[in-house]
Amino acid sequence: MPMKLKFLIYGLLGWGLEVLWTGLGSGLRGDPRLQATTYLWMFPIYGLAIFLESLHDIVRVYPWYVRGVIWVMIIWVIEFSTGGLIRVLTGSSPWDYTGKTSWHLLGLIRFDMAPIWFVTGLLFERLHDYMDRFFTTSN
Repeated sequence: MPMKLKFLIYGLLGWGLEVLWTGLGSGLRGDPRLQATTYLWMFPIYGLAIFLESLHDIVRVYPWYVRGVIWVMIIWVIEFSTGGLIRVLTGSSPWDYTGKTSWHLLGLIRFDMAPIWFVTGLLFERLHDYMDRFFTTSN
């Protein structure tokens, strides 16, 4: 499967999930409009998942709970480094968790999001395997 197509799929899926997550969050906070937000920066950041496929192939030998912890750490590194880089380039990060929780590091990562990133990483593995099977059998 062409790398550009996978990048596009990961980017669009990430955007979609972020819109769903933030929209549901606004509903839980009482906004009946279910207002959702994302940033243009997020598309290429989510698209970077293409480079995690080879890591998935390496860690697949470990039990699911070890892989989940690995994904949390990797996602935090990506979130911290991309948010920090954007902050350096533009003066602010698209996300800033300062004041929203005390469970953050420099406003760039939230430690209380670990369970969500744990599950997200394991779902990424399934998507990666599915795309590999789908695009291998369709050729």
